[in-house]
Amino acid sequence: MLLIDHCRLTWPDFKANYSLRVETGALCAVVGPSGGGKTTLLHMIAGFEKPESGTLSLDSHDLLPLAPSERPVALVFQDHNLFPHLRADENVALGLKPSLKLSADEWLAVAEALDAVGLKGFKKRRPGEMSGGQRQRVALARALVSGRPLILLDEPFSNLDPGLRRDMIELVDSLRRKRHVTVVMTIHTPEEIVDVADQMAFVANGEVIASGTPKEVLHNHPDPRIAAFSG
Repeated sequence: MLLIDHCRLTWPDFKANYSLRVETGALCAVVGPSGGGKTTLLHMIAGFEKPESGTLSLDSHDLLPLAPSERPVALVFQDHNLFPHLRADENVALGLKPSLKLSADEWLAVAEALDAVGLKGFKKRRPGEMSGGQRQRVALARALVSGRPLILLDEPFSNLDPGLRRDMIELVDSLRRKRHVTVVMTIHTPEEIVDVADQMAFVANGEVIASGTPKEVLHNHPDPRIAAFSG
């Protein structure tokens, strides 16, 4: 289980205090208004932001003392963060070793990850030779091949058209079930994930205002900020 308990962060113009539980193997969609603290929440889990107080653990292991590279977490950014001079398989291989000095078995794992996201035969292509959806699939494959049990997706499909976004959401759902990983994904179109996510967390003003099933959060919660967001 991912457990966040009263993790406080403070900047001159923004304050956050996060508490959230996500069961192992769940897909948790994080929604809320722009600037409300969704990305900051993911960056804190990944280790790029350090809370002043509170607890943050995964399966009872304290994450706070760990550097980002030491945490059992893979983060996929909105802009996919691929290296343009590297081939698809090399970009995926970075999830295993930044040196790209992989064994034969590790290169096989890279090929299997590309196959899992529907990119068999794409390993020699560079990012500039692929579509936006294909580049996001490469980034997802890199997260999968790392073998880390928690995958964070920060608005990963916002630049894709609605049909492709839906396909990618379904792909993430399928892969997390097969790979038995936990996924926390920020998304600005909750209607596209409402029937896929096990859990939804509504974040506003640096806090998790509500957490539960998507129906409970979007339709049955009394907070007026949620009603205003969902229309």
